[in-house]
Amino acid sequence: MLEIKKRPGESVSAFLHRFSKRVRESGILREAKKRRYRDRLVSKSKRKASAIHRAKKVKEFEKKKKEGLM
Repeated sequence: MLEIKKRPGESVSAFLHRFSKRVRESGILREAKKRRYRDRLVSKSKRKASAIHRAKKVKEFEKKKKEGLM
């Protein structure tokens, strides 16, 4: 929890600047944006199939690169 109190004689704009600086430094907004959307859970078999597909694509790309087609 972040708590900031206005200092005596401090202008509103100075207080706002100090507040926003503290929020940025604390990382509260970054954490909130990271948690905003939750990824759906993907089954183990689908993750495995995706990894195999990516590996095949990488091999295919390297083969074409060696042959001079890319």
